[in-house]
Amino acid sequence: MKLTSKKKIFVQIVGLLFLSGVFIIGYFLVLQILELPFRTANDTLHKNESIIVLDFLIPAGMYIREENTIGEVVQMRYNKHATLYEKSLKHMVELIPDRYRYVANVVLFLFWTFLYMTFLRVFTFMGYGRAVRISLFTGGCTYYFMPDFSQGRVDDILFFNIALAIIITRYYLKARKKRMDMKKKPGDRGQK
Repeated sequence: MKLTSKKKIFVQIVGLLFLSGVFIIGYFLVLQILELPFRTANDTLHKNESIIVLDFLIPAGMYIREENTIGEVVQMRYNKHATLYEKSLKHMVELIPDRYRYVANVVLFLFWTFLYMTFLRVFTFMGYGRAVRISLFTGGCTYYFMPDFSQGRVDDILFFNIALAIIITRYYLKARKKRMDMKKKPGDRGQK
């Protein structure tokens, strides 16, 4: 049974609505869990001999009060204290003017992209276009997780999204061209 184009669009919209509903429900469920009192929830899990307990969230050497929520304990656990080296490096980086830091970030992103493209071109028979798109995406992923010259995650997300936008645009243009070719030559589809 083949679906018409309107039915396909309807199925895709329903699927997207269902997926977005799952994400929204999951988001609010996580928010509710993070608002629970930590000690009460952990004691209940221990009493019921649950497989998963919250002991791994307790930071070393810290006392958890009765009124602390799970979200506060998670923040205490993953709130990293900077070392002397990190503090001094931060002050040195702040001495560099902003525009030079942005140029250094672009060069760093292009460096990671170049490394991946070199690997793909040398060790595979991939074409330049595909290699550039994949290397931009993997370079953006690497740049996101590696240290750079700017504070915050804005530049990390920007480089990752630029690479993702290029891939999505290329896919859209290719699909559009294919649709246009199918409309132009309807009688030639079955012939070779």
